[in-house]
Amino acid sequence: MAPWSRMPEHWRTRLPLLLVTALVATWCVIAGLSERGHQRQRLREVVTQAEILAESVGAALVFDDREAARTALSALRANPEIESAGVYDASSALAASFAIEGQAPPNVAGALPTPGAARGRVAAVAPVTVDGERVGTVYLRSRPEPFWALAGRLSGLVVLLVMGSLLLAVIGRANAALRTRAEDLDEANRRLTQEMAEREKAEDALRQSQKMEAVGRLTGGIAHDFNNLLMVASSGLDLLDRTKDPVRREKLKNGIRQAVDRGASLTRQMLAFSRRAPLKPEVVDLTARLEGVRVLLERGLGENVGVELNIPEGVWPVEIDPGQLDVALLNIAVNARDAMPRGGRVTVTAENRPIGADGLDVEHVRLAVADEGEGIAPELLHKVFEPFFTTKGVGKGTGLGLSQVYGFARSSAGDVRIESEPGVGTTVSLLLPRTRKPLPVATAAPAVPLPRARGRILLVEDDDNVAALVQELMAELGYEVERAPEAESGLKKLERADRYEMVFSDMVMPGRMDGMALARTIAERWPDLPVLLTTGYSEAAAAALAEGFRVLPKPYRLEALAAELAAAREGRARPDPEQHAAPAA
Repeated sequence: MAPWSRMPEHWRTRLPLLLVTALVATWCVIAGLSERGHQRQRLREVVTQAEILAESVGAALVFDDREAARTALSALRANPEIESAGVYDASSALAASFAIEGQAPPNVAGALPTPGAARGRVAAVAPVTVDGERVGTVYLRSRPEPFWALAGRLSGLVVLLVMGSLLLAVIGRANAALRTRAEDLDEANRRLTQEMAEREKAEDALRQSQKMEAVGRLTGGIAHDFNNLLMVASSGLDLLDRTKDPVRREKLKNGIRQAVDRGASLTRQMLAFSRRAPLKPEVVDLTARLEGVRVLLERGLGENVGVELNIPEGVWPVEIDPGQLDVALLNIAVNARDAMPRGGRVTVTAENRPIGADGLDVEHVRLAVADEGEGIAPELLHKVFEPFFTTKGVGKGTGLGLSQVYGFARSSAGDVRIESEPGVGTTVSLLLPRTRKPLPVATAAPAVPLPRARGRILLVEDDDNVAALVQELMAELGYEVERAPEAESGLKKLERADRYEMVFSDMVMPGRMDGMALARTIAERWPDLPVLLTTGYSEAAAAALAEGFRVLPKPYRLEALAAELAAAREGRARPDPEQHAAPAA
């Protein structure tokens, strides 16, 4: 007590107050640090939940399956800490949301607040990526922390003011408790991180397994279909050499031609699925179009399946790719036929639908295809539009039919719905927006005879069989043809002699230079020499058209080859690239 007694009176009076003030200030600093640590931990927890949600809604955003996105969000209802959540697609539109007490998320991703803690709430934003491509965004916001929780953390201040003499001990205990809690939180975070890593590994293994299974189904179905087509073509050619009957020869040639057309159709179907085939929309009168499709369906479905059209007068016109519509209807009808092994009836119905019907905010036409087949089990309905999914045996389907229907409907700014009841039948409905554009005026195309031409053409083609066939076609048209097996040798031939009137080149070839690079070089070195490119890959064709080159799509017929060669030689205007550009996905 001696030091205390020797202390001046004013210090003995002020020291307790200064000590208490210092202790209170120290406690306030520690409490502030603790609160910041608590908020950071809350933010980490909300960010972790947002990242988990982003992983679970990737497939739903890719296929625009809002029901699946809402299902993923519904799991958050079990968490009492979450106040609202939202899933936004690539265009920043709100695809699905979840909210408690009216605290809805913003309607667009562009209005999302800055992630972090504000007014007791914690918000987090996480990107949704699929194969490295961003397809959307998820947003999570926690409930504000109750006042009693905050008061509970700050209750030590009251104790400090009442029991100043025990303040140092309280601070020490609080610090110890905070350290213990931080260690517990760090341990919990470490366990959560480890569990997420293990879950990610398991999901990667599952996705890889699903991909391998899907590729197996796809290759089996495509191999089966192409083998059938090759069988028809090969056998038809063998029989064509052995028969002299003109009627039978014409029948065999028609069969071979149909096999080739079906092969080209299957290729277009695969390109449409891969989003590499551009749509060519035009205004279509569904009444007239469906009457023409009736013949296609009747021939494709067989004698034991009847086709009935229920198309009333006054069906609105729509702006679609008519060829893709035919493929979509045929895909639906083929599935209907397979669901009726003992035969039945397929009914195609069209009806005008007002705004708001079927969940669409535009006037549209509902084009429904119904069958009397076995139906689809309820647990499989949500999978039927998935790529590669099929209920058929190995080698009996590619799993691309209904996915093409889905892709066609979505690319046409519409939608597709399916209803099914086991044992009763299935109805697939295409919802196509109405167009106000006028119908095109039909004009009869004049018959154009095959032109006979003269001139020397340099053919650049790496495939020997294709080159031999193209040389025969050009010879039939009167051209003299010299072939180069790749772009480099073609350039050498051009350098040695200026004796070619034009160059006809494939686009995809081995070597350091492809057909596009060859065309660019010719345009630079021999600007007056016409170049005609050909390819079966629509994306490559779109790139060539965008640069102003003339392109002949594969497969092509003699008439198309003759017309394009003549147009290239005469220097006619090249087609507008925008007319051939693929629509945005």
